[in-house]
Amino acid sequence: MAGPASTPRFLTLADVAEILNTSTAQVYALVRRQELPAIKIGGRGQYRVEASRLEEFIERSYQQTASYLDDHPFVESAVVDADPDAH
Repeated sequence: MAGPASTPRFLTLADVAEILNTSTAQVYALVRRQELPAIKIGGRGQYRVEASRLEEFIERSYQQTASYLDDHPFVESAVVDADPDAH
């Protein structure tokens, strides 16, 4: 069983928001879109995210970002050309 100094198994949406440095509303949207797995506790819509699922979400996000960047490479000349002060 986890001791008081260890990370809890389940996190509130506010806890997740703090870890991800985003808003609780953004985390709620991730849960509602089923991008971040969560469980609903009781009938009042209190969600909890398992810490291991959050870590999996973060890893998936890194992979998705890497894929996006591979598909959309940074082209320095396009950025320079888009800057009217660069000419």
